Order: sequence, then C-alpha cells, then structure tokens
Amino acid sequence: MFISYIKERRAWILFFVGLQIWLNIILTLDIAFQDVSILYINLVDIIAFLLFIWWRYRKETAYYKALKESAMLASLPEGESCFEKKMTSIMEELILVNTEELNQLKVQHLEENDRILSWIHEVKTPLTGMRLIIDAVQERPLQEKLEVEWLRIHLLLDQQLHHTRLPSLEKDYLVENVPLQKITYTEIKELQAWCMQKGIGFEIDLLQEEVLTDQKWLAFILRQVLSNAVKYSDADKEIHIFSRKDEAGHTVLTVKDFGSGITKADLPRIFEKSFTGTMGRNTVASTGMGLYLAKNAADKLGIRIDVDSKIGEGSAFSLRFPLKNEMSRIASR
Repeated sequence: MFISYIKERRAWILFFVGLQIWLNIILTLDIAFQDVSILYINLVDIIAFLLFIWWRYRKETAYYKALKESAMLASLPEGESCFEKKMTSIMEELILVNTEELNQLKVQHLEENDRILSWIHEVKTPLTGMRLIIDAVQERPLQEKLEVEWLRIHLLLDQQLHHTRLPSLEKDYLVENVPLQKITYTEIKELQAWCMQKGIGFEIDLLQEEVLTDQKWLAFILRQVLSNAVKYSDADKEIHIFSRKDEAGHTVLTVKDFGSGITKADLPRIFEKSFTGTMGRNTVASTGMGLYLAKNAADKLGIRIDVDSKIGEGSAFSLRFPLKNEMSRIASR
C-alpha cells in the first residue's frame, strides 16, 4: 500500500523537488546566503518532508483500511477529516440507493419466476389432454409422430421448469439413496416414442448400486444427457449405458452414443449457456440449454460430468457421483 500511496502523491513529491531546486539556486547565486550551509538546509528539508509523508500515510491509510474492514462489518467508518466524512456520507447514500434497486430487482425476479411457473403448470393441463387424445388415435404411424412432437414439447417445458428452479436448488433437494438402475430405466421409458421413431436401442449394463443424491434433480440431469444422446445419434444405432467403480470408490455412470460426435473446437464450450455448437446449428434444432442446466445442477449436487467425444465416433458422457463424506460437505455448504 505504501508504494501505491507514493504513486498517488507524486504531485507532492515533484512539487517538493522543484521547490528544493529553486531554493538551491537562490542559495547559490545570492551572495547574501554565502555563509549559509546549503547541505544543512537540504538535509533538514528532506527529513521534514519524509516525516510529513510518513505521518500523512499513517493518517490517510487508516481510513482506507477501515473501509476495507467495513465490508465484513457491514458499516462504513465515520472518518476524521471533513473530506473523509463527506466521502462516507456519499458512499452511504449510494449504498442505500443500490440496496433499494437490488430489492426491487429481487421482487421483480421472484414475480417473474412465479409467473413462469404458473404458466408452465397451466400449459401442462392442455398437454395432458393432448396425451389422452394421442392415446386414442387409431392410426399407429400418426400416433407415433404425434407422440414424438408431444415429447419434444414436454422436454422443453421440463427444461424451463428446472431452469426457473435451479437458483434455489439448495432449498429444493433431498439427499437420499437413489437406485441407479430404476431411475435410468424410468428416464429411458420417457424417451421411448422418440427412440422408436429413430430405431434406437439401448445396451444396459448397470451395477446394482445406489447413489447418494437428490432423485428429482438426478432424473433431470440424466434426462438431459439421454435426450442429447438420442438427438445426436444416427438412426438404427444403439446407446450404451453402463456403470462402474473408479479407484477412489466413486460410482460412475456412462452414457455412450454412436452419433456424429463433437468437434474439438466445440468440446470445451458444450456446457455454456445457449451454446449449440456446429452439429446443433447444422443438423437439428437445439436451444443449447440442456447440458448447461444439467452441468449447473450437477455441480450443486457434487456430481462431476466428463465428456469424451470424437467426430464420427460418438460421445460418452460420464456422471461421477460423490462419496458419502463428500456429499456431507456439499450438503452443509
């Protein structure tokens, strides 16, 4: 801080140096000062100036240090000088205005969330009615096409619902032992119509394992990974789903498709918000939100998502679940 203070006060230093040069010129040229010790005067002036700088440094930086500490104490220092008191007063006014604006934004955000949630629940009612109508359709080819389109709408609504709830995930999850096989089969069944349309099958090899997590949010994460695998898989291909234990004892669930794959340029960015990538822009409609939401939810639950992909060979998404002691630390945050 001392070096920063010296840089800030360089105008003082330059003024003092200029004044000393002018004084030395006067003392040298004026014969009235021939008997005066120039060295003594310079030495006294320099020592006095250094003491003044040190005193001002201690005085002024005390206020800045108090400002820094006030971030933790949530109260601004009063200050001693008129300038410091005026500065504190201005900052208090700014903080008050910003707090009011922040509170207004929070209220607007909550109202917007409530509006979106209300809209989603309202849309689910006609969507349920559509499901009943589709089930009553006699023509099987038409029924299958309608089921796929219904499923896409359902998945988009589900994404929006979880997007709205994601910021408050910590208040909306229950950590429990979740059977991995059961939840995987449930999510595969949800995508059945889409898989049948594309002729996609599943090869499943899962451990009889339970993982410690929130069932609802794990289902959502798995839903995004599976729907992504189905979306980018070529027709009449298989998706492999298997689980294993790594060296540290973590359960790892892998979903591997044999589709188009992800380019090296896109791979580091696939979890970014609204990023659709090369394949998403060129082949199928994509919002770029599924993996973004899945990654954010997984991070809050301590689930690590790894991706391995090659163009033309497909992609493998792995979910590594935390151990019991790791989940305890996450839950206590």
